Amino acid sequence: MSARIFQRPKNAMQSGKARTSDWVLEFEPAEARKADPLMGWAGSGDTQAQVVLTFGSVDEAKAYAAKVGVEAHVIPTPPKRLKLQSYADNFR
Repeated sequence: MSARIFQRPKNAMQSGKARTSDWVLEFEPAEARKADPLMGWAGSGDTQAQVVLTFGSVDEAKAYAAKVGVEAHVIPTPPKRLKLQSYADNFR
């Protein structure tokens, strides 16, 4: 079983930065999704894909993965770039 550890990105629809400092441990899917013959919905028998754990730091997430025996890899957070522009730039 393997997992990935990452930080949530900022929501593009809102200007707030809530929950962006949390680190998330998410299990990678063990089997591919397939269409249900009756309803046609995509699904699988993998229940670990529904588990999402949040931690305050990357070290806590790594320690939990090591304690449980899960191979986890950390996805680094991309650097934040500020696009500074003035209101007058909209009219040039």
